[in-house]
Amino acid sequence: MQKHADFHIPSLDGIRGLAALTVFVSHAALPHLVPGGFGVTVFFFLSGYLITTLLRMEYERHGRIAFRRFYLRRIYRILPPMYIVLGIGLALAAAGILPHQMSLAGVLSQFAHLTNYFYIYADPRQFVPSTSVMWSLAVEEHFYLLFPLAISVLFRHHPGRRIAALLLLACAAVLAWRCWAVLGLGMGHSYTYYATEARLDSLLYGCIMGVWLNPMLDRPDIGPRAGAALTLAGFALLLVSFLYRSETFRETLRYTIQGVALFPLFFCAVRFHEWPIFGWLETRPMRAMGLISYTFYLVHLPCLTLLELYTQLDKPVRALAGFAASILVSAAMYFLVERHLGALRRRLHEQGRHDAARGRDHGASRGHQPAAGAHASNAPAGGRTG
Repeated sequence: MQKHADFHIPSLDGIRGLAALTVFVSHAALPHLVPGGFGVTVFFFLSGYLITTLLRMEYERHGRIAFRRFYLRRIYRILPPMYIVLGIGLALAAAGILPHQMSLAGVLSQFAHLTNYFYIYADPRQFVPSTSVMWSLAVEEHFYLLFPLAISVLFRHHPGRRIAALLLLACAAVLAWRCWAVLGLGMGHSYTYYATEARLDSLLYGCIMGVWLNPMLDRPDIGPRAGAALTLAGFALLLVSFLYRSETFRETLRYTIQGVALFPLFFCAVRFHEWPIFGWLETRPMRAMGLISYTFYLVHLPCLTLLELYTQLDKPVRALAGFAASILVSAAMYFLVERHLGALRRRLHEQGRHDAARGRDHGASRGHQPAAGAHASNAPAGGRTG
């Protein structure tokens, strides 16, 4: 199996970039035609899949998960760009450049990764201006906090297929809760869209693919004909989720159908990445977009807001200018901040391998064997993540 630090799936870079572009186009120009919320759902699925794949690889190689290094990698990846954007937003608001109705509670909720619940139960205008997209980061942070502990226990006691079944039961429980929240408690979009417990299944469907039928680790015997059928089925389910406009459906079953649809589409994008329908995701522009997608997602609303406030550009021109500004800011963040943090994350990977090697040597010297994973024989292809 390849080193963690070298693990990379090029087509998923393109998917990450496509998701960021979907959110941008929805916010900048076509909110009624382009489903920006679906871009966030794609981010959730992708996060669940990648994190579960990495944790599974680590467990299968070393027989355990190093929680401290996992949480440090997440901190290095997520927090510095997020806090830099929040700090700049605060400074622009304090200088009067961005109008605001900030409150201390609203600002603290963002720094404390509670943006989504403040969005539900309070007035989101009390946030740092134009940073409302951080609600989705709060959902992911809650997931990162608890999931490694849970999956470590599951790895210890169950094979991959059984873990997938248990995660599927958790998805069914989330769906049941959404239905009860809407039909029994009268909750609406602000809850079912933003609450962690109402959106957790969007992450868990990706986790299921991480432990079962993982196209990078398991190499299931699915040929091109079956892949084509899976791809068509995935797109058909997505089309249903977009076109069926019942409000009850949209707040209950929509996320379930989209999660199920993304499973075959992600699988085929990785397994059959050379097909023309997926191959463009690995082109240099899409991979570059995926590389800066995190900061792009964070800064695109402030850029659009500033252009709306201080220019007289027509909406289409303003959208193009906002795109260019967001790209420039994101590229600067990548070269000045994220690239260096990536080096720190790679050092953590290296440290983990060295510590594991010392542990194996120590165990061997005392007559013990290291723990072995259940599926470590299939090596992934590709470069890096984490």
